[in-house]
Formats: sequence, C-alpha cells, structure tokens
Amino acid sequence: MTETFSCCDDQRQATVSRRRLLATGAAGAFAGLVGSQLDTGLAFAADASYDGDVIVLLSLRGGFDGLSAVVPHGDAAYYTARPGIGVPKAQLIGGDAVFGLHPALAPLLPYWTGGQLAAVQAVGQPAPNRSHFSAMEELERAAPGTSIRTGWLNRMLGTLGGADPFQAVAMGTAMPARVLGGPAPYLGLTSIDKLQLTGDQADRPIAATMSRLYEGAPAALAQTAGQLTGALSRGAGLRAAGYTPANGAVYPDTDLGRALRDVARLIRSGTGLMSATVDSGDWDMHENLGVAAPGRRMYDQLKAFATALAAFAADLGPEGLSRVSLITISEFGRRVTQNGSGGLDHGYGNAMFVLGGGVRGGRVYGRWPGLTAADLRDGDLAVTTDYRSVIGEILRTRCGAADLSAVFPGVTASSLGLTTSR
Repeated sequence: MTETFSCCDDQRQATVSRRRLLATGAAGAFAGLVGSQLDTGLAFAADASYDGDVIVLLSLRGGFDGLSAVVPHGDAAYYTARPGIGVPKAQLIGGDAVFGLHPALAPLLPYWTGGQLAAVQAVGQPAPNRSHFSAMEELERAAPGTSIRTGWLNRMLGTLGGADPFQAVAMGTAMPARVLGGPAPYLGLTSIDKLQLTGDQADRPIAATMSRLYEGAPAALAQTAGQLTGALSRGAGLRAAGYTPANGAVYPDTDLGRALRDVARLIRSGTGLMSATVDSGDWDMHENLGVAAPGRRMYDQLKAFATALAAFAADLGPEGLSRVSLITISEFGRRVTQNGSGGLDHGYGNAMFVLGGGVRGGRVYGRWPGLTAADLRDGDLAVTTDYRSVIGEILRTRCGAADLSAVFPGVTASSLGLTTSR
C-alpha cells in the first residue's frame, strides 16, 4: 500500500509517496511536493566544466503559421493561396528576393539586421501529424520508430551531466513539458518569486524540518532531500536580491514576457542554467487570422511574441546573448491555402527562429520546396529539413555535444552553417 505524507494550507495540498521515494533511490524525486509551485526530477552527477550555450526552447503551441511569419513573397503561389490573408510584399521587413518578415516582427528587426536572429523555412517532423497532442508528443520525444519515451532535452542534459535542479528549468509552469521528461534534473517554476514550499511559514518551518529529518539518512535519500531544500534556499536568495532588467529592457506584461524575464534573471544571476523551456500558446488560428494590421489576430500575436523576445535579448546584452541559443519550435505548420473562415487549418512544414550571439543571422536557411500544387505534401508545405537536425547543429557547435545519437537517434546534424562554433 502506498503511504503518503501531506502538508497543506487553505488552498493547496502536496503529497509525496514513500513508495516512490524509496523506489527511486539516487534518482528519486519530490515531484509535486510544492504543489503548484515546483516540480522536480533529480539524478546524474554534476558537470561543472560545462561552458556551452544556454538552450532556451520556446514552444509555439497550437501550430504556428511559419508562412505568415517568414513570408515567401518570391513564390507567386503564396498569394494565390491566400488572397485574403497574404502579407503584401510592400509591408514586409528584412527581406530578400524570396522571403520577408511579417511587419509585426519589427521589434526583432535590429537583431535580424545585426546578425543575431535567423530563420529556417520548410522545417518539421519526419512525417505529417495533424493532431495537437500526438504531434507535440512526437516533437518533444524526438525519437520516432524507437521505444524511447524520454524527452530530447532531458537526454541532452544527461549527456552533458549535472545534478543541480537549476541547470534545467521549465519557466512559467509547474508541470514541465514532455521534452524534459526523464531522469536528468529539472525544475518547473511558475515564477522565481513563487519558488517556495507549499505551506512553509515562520510558525510552520516545513523545509527546515525536512532538512533535519534527512540528516544522517542514506546518501540516496539525503541527496535528493538536499537538492530540494538547496533549490528552495537558492530561490529565496534570488527573491531577496530582486531583479531589474538591464539595458533599458522593458518586458510586456504577458505570460511570455514574464517567463522570459525570469529566464534572463537566471542567466544573469549565474545559477549554472544549461537549458530553459518556455511555452507560448494561442497559435491555433482556424478563423479570422486577419490581414497584417494592428488589431488582427496574427499581427497582434506576432507583435507580442517579438516584443518579448526583443526585451529578452536587450536584457542579456551582447555578452549575455553570446552564451544563449534560443530556438522556436511548434508541433506543425498550417495549410498553405486559407479556409472559408479566413484562417488556416493544421498543416505540415513550418518555420523556426534561432536567436543568439553565435547565430549567423539576417537570412532564411533551408531548401525551399515551392508552393505550387506539385510541390506540396497533401496540400501542405513540404518539409525539406528535419527540425532535429537543426537543433543538432546547434548542440554540436554551441553546446559541445559531439555525439548526437543519444539525443536524436539516427539523426545527423544539419550543415546549414546556421551558427558559429564556440
């Protein structure tokens, strides 16, 4: 029978299963112990020698329309397919003979022209999958055709080592995405300022009691308890220190803005962060996507996205950004042809953005397949570049991951030349 120990206040209850704790041993976890504030998984040995980039994975959930963001104005079929929502060439920014950026991305234009921001077009998963749930699961597991069930980012952390929960953070959520699923350490935080043990108060010192409880315990148990209480202590230190964004950066008061602010806070505080995940939702625009003008859905959503990313980059400054690779992913793209509701249904090929100091930016990478009927994959933009190979190139050049087989089985890093080597 599973025995649980509970600590609760008027609003929350948290439990930890003795069976789970004893069964997991050195890889034990206190998942859910702090209710809505923290989810942890603990294992592996630290690698203090890591000097690669911090990987920031920004998931654009709902199916991002890469053809609206990185517009193929040089392909006449684009405007034929989207007579009501196509972005006119005259409104595009940062363009070349084939592509241009949506005007709502203007806050990011300095990073595009300055060479820190790039895009990859016609990128995606090995096979079409138009189900939000299963496509995102496959995207984050990133090992189709295998029995592997861990997330690729957790596998990356395992290859690089680390026992400190602050080395991997899912920011803005207490339930990290499947991409972090696995034995390597991670934290799921709603925010840094809310990192605390549920119910821990001056007259009810639960964390201190836990520390005393595990004094003299076997190493397997004492280690996990120590990691949890250590994380709480460091969180308290970060709260006490407060945070003021640098370089005049002003984050929007949105979920994405607040999450990226906290990621920048961890990077600048020197906590040893190796990776962070952030979610940005509401990209599932089946109707009323709108023309490229303020007040329309896609415009406003892209403007909010760009404003948050620009604030993040400004806050880090050139030195901080030189140690960061931010990558956007989405479970699938949208159909090439607009539907009868002025929106776009689930599709296949998509665009990715990469932002960082090691990026060879200001251009669109990848082989463009074209948008004529003969070029499409069941009516969708074809995928010519596996998203895993793009990430693999970044892991190889920026993180020192020489062997990608443990992260992306059977995948070779792309040779796009997207990033410089550290």
